[in-house]
Amino acid sequence: MKLALKLTAALAATMVVFGIGWLVAVAGIGRAADPASLSDRETAFTERMHNVVLVGHFTLEGRERRDGLPERYEISSVTKLDGDRWRFNARVEYGRVDTTVPVVVPVVWASDTPMVSITNVDLPGLGEAFSARVLFYDDRYAGTWDHGDYGGMMYGTIESME
Repeated sequence: MKLALKLTAALAATMVVFGIGWLVAVAGIGRAADPASLSDRETAFTERMHNVVLVGHFTLEGRERRDGLPERYEISSVTKLDGDRWRFNARVEYGRVDTTVPVVVPVVWASDTPMVSITNVDLPGLGEAFSARVLFYDDRYAGTWDHGDYGGMMYGTIESME
């Protein structure tokens, strides 16, 4: 009985490890583009988004926010992967959880302006059908967001953590 339990546990552990490996491969985590292959605007975006915090506000369409508290999104780095996919290493603080996680999203360009562009994407910890368009320009960000029946605007400044 003990041997069967040990074999089952070993098989389960092996499946978890392979499952995590498969998920990492599908998400593109770890496959950074060669820095020498980046365009000038991509290099500038990568450098600008190193150790920054986005400090700002969001609105909830149809409702007035009265708390006045700013949001904070800490980003340790942004790395181009393949195509238009980029990995944002972002700090997540929620309850007792405080960790940096990789979030892979498409970034498209309007001339020299990068924009995160997601439509009906399932994001771990945020839920299903999340959509957003967020522009980054100079020391500011702004955009729209939708999540299910809710949506609104978001805006703020990009500040160095150093």
